[in-house]
Amino acid sequence: MSLRSGLLASIFAAGVATAGRPALDAQERVYAVASPAELELEVGASFQLAAEIQGAAEEGAASEVRWFAADDGVTVTPEGVVTAARPGEFRVAAMFRGQPSWVTIRVPRLEPARIEARVAGPVYAGATAALHLEAYTEPGSAVDDAKFAFASADAAVATVDAAGRVLGHGPGQTVITVSAGDASARVDVTVEPNAAEEYELAASGDVNSLSTGDVAAFRLVGRGAGGGEIPLAPLWSVTPSGASVEPVDGRGLFVAEEPGTYLVTAIAGPAIARTVSVRVGPRRHTARLELVGSGITSTHRAGDTWVFEGVDGRDYAYLGTFYHDWMKVWDVTDPAQPVLTDSIQLDARRINDVKIHPDNRLGIVTREGASSRRNGIVLLDLSNPAHPEILSEYTDTVTGGVHNVWILGDEDLVYACHNGTSELVILDISDPANPREINRWAHDEPVRSLHDVIVQDGYAYASFWNEGIYILDAGAGTHGGTARDPKLVSRWVSGQGNTHVAWRHGKYLFVAAEIYPSDWDPNALGPIEARGYVEVLDMTDMDEPVKVAHYTVPEAGAHNLWSDDRDRLYVGYYQAGLRVLDISGELRGDLYRQGREIGAIKTSSPDAAVPNWSMTWGAQLFKGRIFTSDLHSGLWIARLVEEELVP
Repeated sequence: MSLRSGLLASIFAAGVATAGRPALDAQERVYAVASPAELELEVGASFQLAAEIQGAAEEGAASEVRWFAADDGVTVTPEGVVTAARPGEFRVAAMFRGQPSWVTIRVPRLEPARIEARVAGPVYAGATAALHLEAYTEPGSAVDDAKFAFASADAAVATVDAAGRVLGHGPGQTVITVSAGDASARVDVTVEPNAAEEYELAASGDVNSLSTGDVAAFRLVGRGAGGGEIPLAPLWSVTPSGASVEPVDGRGLFVAEEPGTYLVTAIAGPAIARTVSVRVGPRRHTARLELVGSGITSTHRAGDTWVFEGVDGRDYAYLGTFYHDWMKVWDVTDPAQPVLTDSIQLDARRINDVKIHPDNRLGIVTREGASSRRNGIVLLDLSNPAHPEILSEYTDTVTGGVHNVWILGDEDLVYACHNGTSELVILDISDPANPREINRWAHDEPVRSLHDVIVQDGYAYASFWNEGIYILDAGAGTHGGTARDPKLVSRWVSGQGNTHVAWRHGKYLFVAAEIYPSDWDPNALGPIEARGYVEVLDMTDMDEPVKVAHYTVPEAGAHNLWSDDRDRLYVGYYQAGLRVLDISGELRGDLYRQGREIGAIKTSSPDAAVPNWSMTWGAQLFKGRIFTSDLHSGLWIARLVEEELVP
């Protein structure tokens, strides 16, 4: 569950967590019972649910029933037509006068309907090459646990083992048939004569001076009588535990999580195997993280923050609030002693996001849960940044609430994540007193849940929760898009869902997932056992993002991200605090276990709204300081102190 789900969750929390009848006295209350209590639906199928009113109900009471989906795996109309979007077990509630009655919907796993197969590299007599295999369901989703079977039309030319490795027996051609369930694919295989007289396992650099987290690339090559190279695609292994070797385009990419000496082995056939020794030392860092100051909030919870230099030459941090209707204004010119200069009251239960225009004269805050049900955004005049004034608001096409925004200063545009329709609404703020919608973008999947958006170097990265990251050309020009009319570039879906936010640094895109406990009550003040992780995508080919690494702090929840020009990633990791990560060089594998963390600070206080429990929100770098907010305790400022690395 996300913070964005809070308002809906607070309604659901009042009810029971089981299907069927609520635990209410039928003689005291009128209530609804949803039916059926359990239902099985195929992906793409729909069913009309029913809700019967129990008790002494007045005529027409049934018209008050509204249906809501508690999970993203199904959709449901207000009238109760439920549609399955993906396999799994999900819940739908019939809401009647504040009480839910639940239906459990099971969507069975789909078998593969289509297989894509190819040989990953040339096949030589006496050598092996892997089959690259992907299976998809009829709707097009990947099947990660498909069980493949293989058959060769001519075993004298080539055979395939159970792991999908093709072994060439003699020059010639054959066809390999790959099957999984009722799906099948044919792969043409040509086995070439093997002219290699010797084999070498070559490394990309010095493999005796690596640190944990460093990536070394290995290649197994054969050489003929004339010295020409014969590329091979071997099977890779490493011993002992504490390191891994990943096959990528015929290479073996080695990375260690623990210091030690390792043996890397490449096997490319019954008589083709080579091994090299690799020595790895501990990763060392040249900075330490220290606390500078804080602005503790004890009476309410905090939201996002943005820091800027005002037109008066002083520095300010604007802080949103959660289940509170005031935006806080902090003077942070002296970051060791923040001073609260003002609070701006809005009609909202939540002021989640705060952004400042690059000209530092205009601020934008988001609004959710307004009593008028007209949410949207509020624009602030920053002529006096210590005491900003409301300039205007925009609610017309975003009344359902806005969770996050991004300002494109050069274009005077705002990208707003609209809760009501989960569309990216594009607003023209060139006349900030009269904002207007000029366009909107959304994907066409059956389930849609837009959470956040950032725009970097002409690309927009829209986080659509379980639908993944959608990458848009928003002015880069590579796919015909502009800031006013973005176009889809590609999409990447995490196998674990909960895509919350993304941040681009160099060739990598860092994607954070946020997971809240299913029984979390946003109305209650108390510790939150959140979970989450950061996945790392290689964006070398913008059309084909590839996951290469991940960063997961045990038993904690990831939130917002930032990076600097020294290859450091700053992560608000909820109860694990503010974390700083070394992201230099090539990234592969488990960054946490590789010792890439530079430092961490717990943003907790005994004087906080929830004492002694960090819920660090994110990070922003400003004038050599790291600013972050904490859901439970407010504003925090830290810094990295550079130190000389002593041999």
